[in-house]
Amino acid sequence: MSYATGVLQPDEHVVRVGRVHWIVYLRPLLLGAICLLFLHLASRPESLPTPMLIGAAISGVLAVIAFARASLWKWATELAVTNRRVIYKRGLLSRDTVEMNMGKVETVEVQQSLLGRLLGYGTLQVKGTGQSIEQLRTIARPLALRNAILAE
Repeated sequence: MSYATGVLQPDEHVVRVGRVHWIVYLRPLLLGAICLLFLHLASRPESLPTPMLIGAAISGVLAVIAFARASLWKWATELAVTNRRVIYKRGLLSRDTVEMNMGKVETVEVQQSLLGRLLGYGTLQVKGTGQSIEQLRTIARPLALRNAILAE
């Protein structure tokens, strides 16, 4: 059970769920490609294998770390829009949550780069009276999420 469904009040239902976009895996994929390039170069007869293998090992370790970090971020982040409020939760062992009633929402900002517009991700910030939800980076389909928030 997700955090958002666990804290629903009577007569409250989830309208839309926000997700972290797959683009968070781009850095690990690039580091993995660099690792494979080093391994390929090390297998060539005219190359010096030791520096290439060291480069492959370093980039491989960095790729694994970056992949684990991106996976944890994607798994530990929840964003839900209900008919009454916006719920944002992040963290696994320690939990950080922000919930904003729909009546308190003043504006929703969406920032998208050119790549973000092409691939369908962006940064979302919900601003309300007296508080705002921190910038939610690399959110998939941010315009649909903004529309769900503003429609309620």
